[in-house]
Amino acid sequence: MSAIQCVVGLGNPGPKYAETRHNAGFWFVDELARAHGATLRAENKFSGELARMRTALGECWLLKPMTYMNHSGRSVAALCNFYRIAPSELLVVYDELDLAPGMIRLKTGGGHGGHNGMRDICTALGSKDFHRLRIGIGHPGHKDAVVGYVLARPGKHEQLAIQSGIGEALRHWDLIQAGEMQRAMNGLHAAT
Repeated sequence: MSAIQCVVGLGNPGPKYAETRHNAGFWFVDELARAHGATLRAENKFSGELARMRTALGECWLLKPMTYMNHSGRSVAALCNFYRIAPSELLVVYDELDLAPGMIRLKTGGGHGGHNGMRDICTALGSKDFHRLRIGIGHPGHKDAVVGYVLARPGKHEQLAIQSGIGEALRHWDLIQAGEMQRAMNGLHAAT
């Protein structure tokens, strides 16, 4: 049971994408940073925005890759290689089409599920054995509508549901950071 040393939130940089569904991972990292008084700053060496968060359980890096979603792996691998962070110490947070808005699911390992950011991270790390926190954004109903859907803003009720789900995940943060994934899963999956 390894403590989490790095949390990566996935999204796309810039104001054009800031409020789109695909940026749910960014939203989580922003809230986590705010809750613990950490400030994200541009760090060119890692092609992203980075913060060092201090909690009662220790320090943890927060990373928002600024590479655009499909190239997230470059940023994640650079940080993990530099700080010698093992996949078992990594949590990647991202939007999930196959979950209703606001539903939160935590898991370890697995495939990329068609998510381009996750596909790139698995390839760049050469491993799928890291933790994932999936934030439900709902599905548009047809695969041809997915790109426009994830790059659009959620409606008011969806946004509230997503924010509520993120809040629930933050309430379980101590368990997640400590690496107590099963206990965190039990609590989170019952709540959302």
